[in-house]
Amino acid sequence: MTELLDLGLPAGSDAPPLATGWDLDAPIGDTIIRRYLHHWAAYCDAYATAGGGVTLDRRAYRVGDLRRPSGYFNSVTLMRPLTDGVLDRIEADLVGGTGEVLLWSAWPTPDLTHRGWSLVGHPPLLIRPPAAVLPAPQSSVEVDRVTSPDELQAWERVAIDGYPLDELRDADPGDLAAPCLLDDDRFAFWVGRVGGDPVSIGTSFVEHGIGSFALGVTMPDARRRGHWLAHATARLRHSPDVWMTGVFSDFSRPGAESIGFVPITRLTLWALPRP
Repeated sequence: MTELLDLGLPAGSDAPPLATGWDLDAPIGDTIIRRYLHHWAAYCDAYATAGGGVTLDRRAYRVGDLRRPSGYFNSVTLMRPLTDGVLDRIEADLVGGTGEVLLWSAWPTPDLTHRGWSLVGHPPLLIRPPAAVLPAPQSSVEVDRVTSPDELQAWERVAIDGYPLDELRDADPGDLAAPCLLDDDRFAFWVGRVGGDPVSIGTSFVEHGIGSFALGVTMPDARRRGHWLAHATARLRHSPDVWMTGVFSDFSRPGAESIGFVPITRLTLWALPRP
């Protein structure tokens, strides 16, 4: 009976279940939220696969786990609201890895602190339709597409030092972004430079019919000089025909809204440390 109620079937009814938007057999394109969750899970899977990690599709959730310190690329993405027993299975799947793991939920969750998780926050998810009008290019900021392993290493270093991703301070090149990611045509990486030195990065990823502003970072000394808008413009121009999404901080959200993004929900984000 609990499962029937969970799927929207009234007690005692023989009618077919009513769609909830998170039914396990719902099509990926049922809602933009469902499409985004599959998109994000594919993004995390790509890093894990490229780096020799683990990917798991448990239907109710997806795991993309490099199983080593990786910033926020050890991730579990819920495909439906968290129910009894699911967190036990998630935690069992994470045994044996190291580095912090993030749990992404499109719905509010119970308090997980008693299980060792800490609440990161409720970042807003924004979306932007394809639009003919794009931000004006920023001529004062040089943004170049990453095309070689050496350039990807520069991208990776800005990500680690600029975010910052503290657990990767001593990482070897490729620990975060393996060179084979350059062969994945769903990705595009950019580096912004000042005087030839890399000081900012941008990333986009297109899958399941939508794109995303993935990781974007500017080194502290180069902030408020147009890098964010320059990378935003490069990403929008690279994928002009898809709906573009992004999980922004409340600090960067106004900039996203100024170029046409609109908020649709807030996610719930938890972190679990591993030895």
